[in-house]
Amino acid sequence: MNRLFRLGPVLRARKAQEDAARGAVIQSRAEIREAEALLKRRRLELMGAQAPTEGTARAMVASLVARQSLAAGLFSAQRMVTDAEDLEREKMAALTESAKKRRAVEMLGERHAEAVRDHDLRVDQANLDELAVTSKARQAAAGSDDGGLR
Repeated sequence: MNRLFRLGPVLRARKAQEDAARGAVIQSRAEIREAEALLKRRRLELMGAQAPTEGTARAMVASLVARQSLAAGLFSAQRMVTDAEDLEREKMAALTESAKKRRAVEMLGERHAEAVRDHDLRVDQANLDELAVTSKARQAAAGSDDGGLR
């Protein structure tokens, strides 16, 4: 029986793929935190920019346009958060898939190791059986040589 697990390189590659997927998930979570921080800043900026209650018409229009711009920035930041969360879900799915593939190869390795152990046990048992048979044969031969004096 071949004692070497031939899928060892495949298992190492699967582990590397899983590690890369795990790194992508971690990076994705960092991007979510960054997008949420931007969203918070934009929300505070919009709240801080109050609509003027007095002033010239031109100043009021400029202020309203500035608030609309801030609102558009807030919407953009919210979109970034949503996109980052969607991307994280995709990365998690990829991580799950790579973990399944790695586990499948690991299970093959475990089965191979079990088969090697079973083979070794069978060989050991066969050797013990052979020793027992030859020992009895020697004892029988030794007993017949003594002329039954035992």
